[in-house]
Amino acid sequence: MSRMVCVVTGSSSGIGAACARKFAAGGYDVAINFSRAATPAEAVARECAALGAQTLVTKADVANDEDCRRFAGEVAARWGRCDVLVNNAGRTKFVDMKNLEGLSAEDFHSIYAVNVIGAFQMVRAFHSLLTANPGGNVVNVSSIAGVIGMGSSIAYAASKGALNNMTLTLARALGPDLRVNAVAPGMVDGEWLRKGLGTERFEALRQAYESRAALASIVTPDDVARTIFFLGSGATKSTGEVVVVDGGMRIGKA
Repeated sequence: MSRMVCVVTGSSSGIGAACARKFAAGGYDVAINFSRAATPAEAVARECAALGAQTLVTKADVANDEDCRRFAGEVAARWGRCDVLVNNAGRTKFVDMKNLEGLSAEDFHSIYAVNVIGAFQMVRAFHSLLTANPGGNVVNVSSIAGVIGMGSSIAYAASKGALNNMTLTLARALGPDLRVNAVAPGMVDGEWLRKGLGTERFEALRQAYESRAALASIVTPDDVARTIFFLGSGATKSTGEVVVVDGGMRIGKA
């Protein structure tokens, strides 16, 4: 019997890399995607191989439909199946929410092209592979920004709100053959956010976040990957859900 296959976009670092490792450890073969540098993606592939997985590393820009369809073709040629698609690739621009002049129409277009349109194009490209075997499903990586209207910029928060809505819409449209869920992480301790905010601002926001969160903690990529693995491999009767993983920041402390 062939092993199940998980495809993770934006998987050369952070949440995507943690997902690739988690599914590899869980018995899946893993397709690892990058849009710029191959070296980090290849390093993640070696980690997954050490966990027993066969791997495929490919360059693809999810904002480009031809790249999405080529990616699906490569997975089909390698394994002939895709059981879980994790739409993790994301883009933002760090702009204070009050700085309306800090965002252009082009910024919105580029952010939506990856965060919303890219996720849709990946689902469309992989649909036949995902539905070829029972249990195929999609997990979209959203953000708490799309739930509470905060985050790195208005454009980013709006795009994640759109992704949440699209998750629900796709779950209705593609069931019962396909489950579609999303995970909405809170503040994640990773290179992406540290680099975008700068060390001093990151640490200040971390302290403020942890002082408010019910679990007094920000989130790690592995925290998010565990939830994604559960949705992708075990939550067989859940669809159309947006699962918040934020250390209890949204509910706050009593």
